[in-house]
Amino acid sequence: MISKGNLLLRTMSVNDYKIMAKWLSDEKVLKYYEEPSSDLEMVIKKYEPRINGNHYVTPCIVEYKDNPIGYIQFYKVNKEELAEYGYKANQLPFGIDQFIGETHLWGKGIGTLMIGLILKYLENIESSASVILNVKKNNERAIVCYMKCGFEKIKNLNNEFLLMVYTPKNKLE
Repeated sequence: MISKGNLLLRTMSVNDYKIMAKWLSDEKVLKYYEEPSSDLEMVIKKYEPRINGNHYVTPCIVEYKDNPIGYIQFYKVNKEELAEYGYKANQLPFGIDQFIGETHLWGKGIGTLMIGLILKYLENIESSASVILNVKKNNERAIVCYMKCGFEKIKNLNNEFLLMVYTPKNKLE
């Protein structure tokens, strides 16, 4: 799909179910990623429609030095969420969700590279589209990463989450 140096973002396949189950049962990952602990059966049930193109979310695996290390997904935000986030019905930003599942790689700048690659990819799809994400307020490392990539804090969604937005004009070259 898209790569730069040692980093590759590729679409998820059925061969990735086991690694996703590993990551989605890791307490360190789940502390920051909004997902219940998942076994292999749960992962297949959730991600199979996405892999097969029967869902609005495009699932991707992040590889670093030819090894899967994380997950990232993108999608056009649905109209129900738009109102919650304060967008008008005619604005259709992309949403992204992601994590690095190999926790020993946290804090090494890979997240910043990963977010930069997905933003570049989404700009190629629709150059003027903004990208939004929600992040747990206690995930300070991720918030710093997103801000380095040009995201701005927009508002508190509740006591636990913060909404952030990236628009192409915020991009750092």
